[in-house]
Amino acid sequence: MSTQQRRRALVAVLVVPLFLGTACGGGGEPAGDQGGGENVELTLAHSYTEQQPQHRCGAKVISDEVAAANVGITVQVFPSSQLGGDADRIQSVISGDIDLDIQGASALGAVHEPMSVVDAAYAFDDGEHLARFFDSDASTPLTDGFAEATGVTVLGAWSAGSRQFTANQPIRRPEDLANLRMRFPNSPQFLMNAAALGANPTEVAYEELYLALQQGIVDGQENPIVNIDSQNLGEVQDYLSMSGHQENSNLVLVGPRWTELNPQQQEALSRAVDAAVAQVPGCVQQDEQQILEKWRSGGQFQIVEDVDVAPFRARVEPYLRANLSPEQLTVYEAIRGSAA
Repeated sequence: MSTQQRRRALVAVLVVPLFLGTACGGGGEPAGDQGGGENVELTLAHSYTEQQPQHRCGAKVISDEVAAANVGITVQVFPSSQLGGDADRIQSVISGDIDLDIQGASALGAVHEPMSVVDAAYAFDDGEHLARFFDSDASTPLTDGFAEATGVTVLGAWSAGSRQFTANQPIRRPEDLANLRMRFPNSPQFLMNAAALGANPTEVAYEELYLALQQGIVDGQENPIVNIDSQNLGEVQDYLSMSGHQENSNLVLVGPRWTELNPQQQEALSRAVDAAVAQVPGCVQQDEQQILEKWRSGGQFQIVEDVDVAPFRARVEPYLRANLSPEQLTVYEAIRGSAA
């Protein structure tokens, strides 16, 4: 039974007595009435713009679904890192200053190292594999370990698309990376991915990436298609190479406020997150198709479809197995073991 399934089973057990008390004229209050108590307002933070699918089909769906459930809670969304960057926000979730957050797994590795492996290169075959892993027993040791270490609960996870390479030359095989300065995010897992793929990583802040490419400080970079488009990187890069070397993970987290919610509220929030988890991948795919069509018709990028993924994979797996910690390797093996 997955973390989500076990949580629902617990909620169902707790909810039944409340409903029975109401039906028999007892003191229980029906969902949506909360006994006249004050409405609970939860904060949900993330780093994405309001145009990106993580907000439109993720955070906004969570907020709307919770409101529609009418169980005495509302969710106020703060996009675009309004409440701080990833590293600051996870600490705020742990302390309870932020109630809900949407984060990539590598950032969470700073507070629980095994979580970073979710962002390992070619760990997942595709976005469906990531969803299947988090909806299965295979993910339970990871999410339970994270909760024990941080007091933060994982309510759901999705892939926001595969990460692809851009540069001013095609990247079809590992050798093509040899003489390029490639920008990777400054996290241990991303830098390990760079070494595993055969890249020479250069650390540049995401907000400074366009200028770094324009000025030649770096030769290329890697990101999901929706991020590449939102940063207008086609203006300063010639080739998009479809390497699909990593699923861009997003995990929906809830901090200590979770235990203060009553069973109906926990169930409503869980169902709202489930609705977002179901919608985001389709929104990402639709956005990616539209962006690729725009690039193909406008000539902004030359799209390299014939990337030879096999030699990348052949490099990555032995490197990761040799360099992951024992706890990380256990997670990696669980992920690979859940492949179709």
